[in-house]
Amino acid sequence: MTITPDTKDWTWVLEKACPECGFDTALVPADRVAELTRASITRWQEVLRRPDASIRTEPDRWSALEYGCHVRDVFRIFDGRLHRMLSEDDPLFENWDQDVTAIEDRYAEQDPSQVAGALSANGAALAGRFDAVASDDLARPGRRSDGARFTVESFARYFIHDPIHHLYDVGAPLGAGRG
Repeated sequence: MTITPDTKDWTWVLEKACPECGFDTALVPADRVAELTRASITRWQEVLRRPDASIRTEPDRWSALEYGCHVRDVFRIFDGRLHRMLSEDDPLFENWDQDVTAIEDRYAEQDPSQVAGALSANGAALAGRFDAVASDDLARPGRRSDGARFTVESFARYFIHDPIHHLYDVGAPLGAGRG
């Protein structure tokens, strides 16, 4: 069965706790995002070592491996976007269709150990970039192609929901940011 594309605008997580995973971005200051990113990397390493990581528990839901591929790519894409927010004036980000990427990059066929390595490297790079954000830079803006506007501060909180939410999706919740 094909996965139904996710068409939600997840920016609402900046305004209220996620009813699915319970994560509340309002409880997470931007200066904790690097720490939470590193904690999520550790948990993702455990998830991707599972012997059943590549098996879909439900036909219409990604496997842990596919979610791991997605998070690996989220780390990479958000690192590039954060870099642009810190070095350009109000950059406009290209649309990224995660569902098309999953199909084109054959997430379900990738090697879990290679995904774990790349996820770790991408996450560490992003965490390092978040560590280097000066308080004076938290208000720097950036825009998504659909018109969503962020500051570095809101971008950080929006971002961290993703890897933590997907840990919940694969049954390995991190527990941070719960109200």
